[in-house]
Order: sequence, then structure tokens, then C-alpha cells
Amino acid sequence: MTAREAMPNAYVPGQGNLSEGDAALVARRERALGPAYRLFYETPLHLVRGEGVWLYDAAGEAYLDTYNNVASVGHCHPRVVAAMAGQAATFASHTRYLHEAVLDYSERLLATVPAALSHMMFTCTGSEANDLALRIAREHTGGTGIIVTENAYHGVTLAVSGFSPSLGPGVPLGEHVRTVPAPDPALGARTGAVFAAGVQAAIDDLTRHGIRPAVLIVDTIFSSDGVIPDPAGFLAPAAEAIRAAGGLFIADEVQPGFGRTGAGMWGFARHGVVPDMVSLGKPMGNGYPVAGLILRPEVVARFGAKGRYFNTFGGNAVAATTAAAVLDVIEDEGLIENARLTGAYLAEGLRTLATRFPALGPIRGAGLFVGADIVDGDAPDAALTHRVVNALRQARVLISATGASANTLKIRPPLVFARDHADIFLDRFETVLKALS
Repeated sequence: MTAREAMPNAYVPGQGNLSEGDAALVARRERALGPAYRLFYETPLHLVRGEGVWLYDAAGEAYLDTYNNVASVGHCHPRVVAAMAGQAATFASHTRYLHEAVLDYSERLLATVPAALSHMMFTCTGSEANDLALRIAREHTGGTGIIVTENAYHGVTLAVSGFSPSLGPGVPLGEHVRTVPAPDPALGARTGAVFAAGVQAAIDDLTRHGIRPAVLIVDTIFSSDGVIPDPAGFLAPAAEAIRAAGGLFIADEVQPGFGRTGAGMWGFARHGVVPDMVSLGKPMGNGYPVAGLILRPEVVARFGAKGRYFNTFGGNAVAATTAAAVLDVIEDEGLIENARLTGAYLAEGLRTLATRFPALGPIRGAGLFVGADIVDGDAPDAALTHRVVNALRQARVLISATGASANTLKIRPPLVFARDHADIFLDRFETVLKALS
């Protein structure tokens, strides 16, 4: 290992079975991009194109993508590409001019959330969206205290990286940040009460240190904490606790949003809560950089009265048109229902494998977002997880790991992932488990 901070499933410079050409590309990256970037896998992939659920390397080999929620409706979806190119060839400018595209899209997206959430603001990335949410929350509440889960990830701006503990010890948390244990689904019906008690303890600690609470922000499927979707409804008591303390509840839907859970458009809906703000990102534009916030109007009123907001590229005509095409595909191709049905089929297949391979532990999921633990008895096994991830890469299946112990396989394919793709994944996964047993 080198001295620099590593991440799960990362290439270690100087190692891996690289071709001469790919080794030259790695050297060029290091010279041009510097030391902070990381590559996936012991032997990095040199990808050149994508289509649907498949990615292709420079030699023409096809890899099944079970990880990528950026291309949420499939890599290079022709309808999205056509909408993007068509608008770029017609008019591409910002929101300081009147234009229908951003309004049409905003009205359409707002129709998918509860009526209390009636304003839309645009950014380019989920990190920016969460940064903007924090600015608005501070203005509205007068507080600065932030509560997140112990292995949360919410972005990479200066402010947001300070409440993204999954970035590791090299990225310190702010003094105004408190972490709480992730929800424990093993508690069943008590999950919500125990999680809310942790949030209340964080509120009390902030208050004791003279810090007024501003927000509780959670990714509503707890992706970085190990994928924790159930029991549905457990978030409500925690949302009540932060509001009682004068703070706001922010649902980070960058990973679970846009139909991925198979239970409607938004992960928060499974919990019967209406957030104060909802942050959006990656899947919104199927790879085009468009993101934003949906929020209650009263939350942004003071912020909007005191200062203007502008983002040169956020909500521009191309972004809005591309994002609208993504909604078209989700609706016309029935992708939310596909996420529900295919996700259930995939999870059941994994549970069947778990009866035969002791290293495959608990399976948790909602729709096409599944977490599968790799264990040694009852203990997390990060070393074996690393081997599984890299063996699947050799079997031409792309996947990664997550969780505080880095032992949860994060299975999050494009929403066009179908049963035949699930069968391919399960077959190759079984082969890998046999080889590693």
C-alpha cells in the first residue's frame, strides 16, 4: 500500500495486471490529474463505450454493469442522447432568460412529490445541491449543527465533505457535525425508535455545546452505511426529533431517487415522511450534469429575500430538456415497476445463493438497490469482499463495496436491468463464490 488514503476496491499504484498501454494511461493520469484521484479495481478497466446495462473495454469485451446509477435509464439511452443533442443544437443558456424548458420540467417533477414541496432550485451536482441546502437551512433555522450517520456520504464541496464521514479520516468533520449510528434493521419494529434516540442524543450534544441544530440529512436508503431500506417507516421519528429541535429534515435522494427503490419515485416516500428539502443528483440526467433541490417554500423564503441565487449551468435549457427525457423513459418504459419486480427477483436469487454459501450473509434491498453482506461467521469480512469484487470484475461484472466495514456488495444497476441480466449476474456470482470458497 502507498501512504495515500485508500478506498475500498481501489487500484494501488504499481500493482495490478496492467497491459503496457493501460500502464501508460495510468502514468498519464498521475502526471495530469495529480494524486487525489482513484481508480476502481486491482486492475483498472479501460472502458470506451456503453449501451444499456453493458460497458465495453478497449478490446471489445462486454461488462455487465451492476453498480452504476449515473446512467440510471441505461448507458447512452438513445432518447436521452437525442434530446440532449437536439436542445444543444437549438439553444443552450442559463435561467436568467425566460425559457419554457426549465419551467416545464420543474412543474412536472414537482408533481411527483407531496404538495408541501413546491419549489425547485437547480445545481449541476448532488454535492452542490447539498451545499445549497445547508446554506438555506442555516438561514432558515439560525443554526449550524448538522447530524449525519457514521459512514454517510453527501458530497465533496468544502462544506459538504465536512459532513461526509465515509470520505475517511483524511477529510475531517466540522466541529458543528455530529454522527449517529446507522439504523439497525435487526431491531425490527424498534429500528425507528432507536435511530431517533441516537438523533436526539446528537441534538442534545450540539445544544450542550452551544450549537443550534440546523439539519438532519440522510440518504434515505443509507447507501454508504451498508444499504438499509427496512423496515419501511423507521425514519419518521427521527424527522420529528430534528423538527422539534428547530432543525430541518433533508432527504438526500441522489442514490435512491428516480424510481430506484421500485416503490414510487422517491426513497423518502417509503417512510411516510415529507422532508423539508430533497436533494437530487446523478440519475436526474442519465450522465448529463444536472441536479437540484426540491423544497418547502417557507424554508427558502428568508434566503431568497436576502440574496439572489444563480448557477450558470444549473437548470440551463439543455439540462432541463435532458432531465425531461429521463422522466419520459422512466414513465414510458415502466422502469419503476421493473425496479420492483426485477429487484425482488434478484434479491430472492441472492438469498437462495446464501443458503449454499456461508460467506454470503444478510441480503437487504428495495427495488434495484440491493446490499449483500460478505461475512466470516457473524463477522464482516472486508478482505473476502475485496476478493469477490475483483473476481467479479475478472468475470466481467462490475460491482463495488460499501458499509462501515467495507463488506457490503453494493448492487445498483441501471433501471433497465431485466431478469435475464439478473440471471447472468447470479450465475457469474455463483461461479465466483465457488472459486473463493
